[in-house]
Amino acid sequence: MTRILGIDPGSQNTGYGIIDVEGAHHTHVASGRLRIRGEDLAGRLGLIFGGIRDLVAEWRPEEVAVERVFMSRNADSALKLGQARGAAICGVVEAGLPVAEYSPREIKQAVVGSGGAAKEQVQHMVRVLLNLREALQADQADALAVAICHGHVRASLARVAGARAARGGRFL
Repeated sequence: MTRILGIDPGSQNTGYGIIDVEGAHHTHVASGRLRIRGEDLAGRLGLIFGGIRDLVAEWRPEEVAVERVFMSRNADSALKLGQARGAAICGVVEAGLPVAEYSPREIKQAVVGSGGAAKEQVQHMVRVLLNLREALQADQADALAVAICHGHVRASLARVAGARAARGGRFL
C-alpha cells in the first residue's frame, strides 16, 4: 500500500487530498483545504509551505502529486499560482518525498475519461471513485483528483515494468 498526497495549489486556498493506493483500489484518508489569508504574498507563501509541511508530518505520505501551472489570461494570477505551487513543493521536498506533476488535462483524463471535463464532473467522479457520500469543496476534490491520477499512472508504470521483466527486459 502506498500513501499519496495530492495538492491543488492556490495563493488563497490550497487543496489537499490524501489517499491510500493498493493495486487499483483507492481509499480516502483525509482531505480539505488550507485557507491562506493575508495581504502580503510572501507571508501567504510561508503559510502554504508550513501547512503542507504539517500535513506531511501528520499523515506521512510516501509520494506526492501536484497540479502543474496552466497559463491563464491573467499573467499576475498565473505567477501567484506558480509561486504557491513552489511553496507547496518545497514543503514536501524538505521531507525527501518524490513529487510527480500533472497537467489539469491529464488529471481530468485519468479521473473522468475526458481531458475537457467540467469541474462538476471531476467532483462527481472523485466521490464515486473514493466512495464518498459528502459533497466536496472544489479545491478538495481537485487535490484528490491529482492523487487519484498519480495512483493510476503509477499502477500503469508498474504493469509496464512487470511486462518488461516477463519478457527478459525487452519492451516488445
